[in-house]
Amino acid sequence: MIDTDVTVRAATPDDADSLIPVLAEAFLDGPVADWLVPDRAERRLIYRAYFTAVLGHGLAHGHVHTNSDCTGVAIWYSRLRSPTPPSREHLDALGKATGRYAPVFALLDAVFEVHHPHLPLHHHLAYLAVAPNRQGCGVGTALLADHHRRLDAEGLSAYLEAISLRTRALYERVGYHAGTPIRIPDGPTIWRMWRPGGTAAFPPGFSATVPLDGLCPDRRGTSLYPRRYPYPLLG
Repeated sequence: MIDTDVTVRAATPDDADSLIPVLAEAFLDGPVADWLVPDRAERRLIYRAYFTAVLGHGLAHGHVHTNSDCTGVAIWYSRLRSPTPPSREHLDALGKATGRYAPVFALLDAVFEVHHPHLPLHHHLAYLAVAPNRQGCGVGTALLADHHRRLDAEGLSAYLEAISLRTRALYERVGYHAGTPIRIPDGPTIWRMWRPGGTAAFPPGFSATVPLDGLCPDRRGTSLYPRRYPYPLLG
């Protein structure tokens, strides 16, 4: 049943114990998750630790919103200027959380960053998660609509990475356009999504429509080492 009365508010550190499991369970299954940590039981343990660090970083440096019963969470980052490099403490926490899979997480982030548009200025939806038993009830849509209203008031665009065709379709229904997708080496395909704000143009690689089977061109000569975010942004 769709809940048409979802109350959205800013998340606080006191919400962490409720929101970490929401993030971990929402991202537990799918092609990206299978590629990052093949064993599901091990993945669940890693994700709990990983999203503890991710949520803490978002609360300190981003815009984090939840609903009244903490069954959904959205983590946004402003890209109105170059992001501040993450602290050594944050890097260490992510490395400890992901353990022997840290190089795979870092590779995913590096590929994401290479294909992240720098202009027009925008906000980046790094994570949108809804508890499995509340998915399809309008929680995610309400979280998106709340931040979209803020962006629209300022004429700002939004960017995210959709990790499946299903999530791509969900974001298209709320105004996002798919850019040419990226293919992770020996891994899944991910769709870059852009929601234009005000009179801002689409960034390179985006247009009103893009074929489902379109792929990003090979960016030869471009470094694949992480530059801004140390670990993946699983939007």
